Amino acid sequence: MSVEAEQTQEKSGVKDTVRVVIHALILALLVRVFLFQPFNIPSGSMIPTLLVGDYLFVSKYSYGYSRYSFPFGPNLFSGRIWSKEPERGDVVVFKLPRDNDTDYIKRVVGLPGDEIQMVHGVLHINGEAVKKEHASDFVMHDPSGRERHLTRYMETLPNGVTYPVLDLVDEGIGDNTDVYKVPDKHFFMMGDNRDNSTDSRFLSEVGYVPFENLIGRAQIIFFSIGEDASFWQVWKWPTDVRWSRLLQVVH
Repeated sequence: MSVEAEQTQEKSGVKDTVRVVIHALILALLVRVFLFQPFNIPSGSMIPTLLVGDYLFVSKYSYGYSRYSFPFGPNLFSGRIWSKEPERGDVVVFKLPRDNDTDYIKRVVGLPGDEIQMVHGVLHINGEAVKKEHASDFVMHDPSGRERHLTRYMETLPNGVTYPVLDLVDEGIGDNTDVYKVPDKHFFMMGDNRDNSTDSRFLSEVGYVPFENLIGRAQIIFFSIGEDASFWQVWKWPTDVRWSRLLQVVH
């Protein structure tokens, strides 16, 4: 083979590699925008359902698409297209209404038109107390390795969705509230760690979440690692990865 032929073959190989990389990037972008987006859990507001260090996929198609479905939230249109409202009990990622930039993850407990109230730590929806039953303690370990036992309850919403909640403090700051009337096209969100969650109970911090601000529904945990480690610290995986949480469906 001549030198000229070899150079031509090398150039063709480089072009093919670049083409494959570009196609892969385009495919990854399309998947991220329209199908699934990865998120990690930075705080304990959704314990025991989600732990700090959980990495999960959020389905972008569950509720249709808004401007916040796209990177940087371009103002291409208002409202949602191909929209479907979330169901009570869904775990949802949304843009914080206060700045339309910060990602939050909470559980939907109130739908448009609902009246929501907390009375002595018990959730009330439209004047009716939500079923709340004591369950076994939730056991977790802090970064120092100390074992902690946290009081856990099982809460059942009117549509039958059941999930665990923590109640760490009797008569905490969010355990007794006024009645919240959820506006049209808005939703009322709460964290499962009731005494350690800034959510819709605090109107100046979160308040009612517009339908447009919803990014997607939490679907599955694809990775989980302890609080004192990071995803990229592969040398810590053998001891710090929570193997039992991998591929858990989020309820």
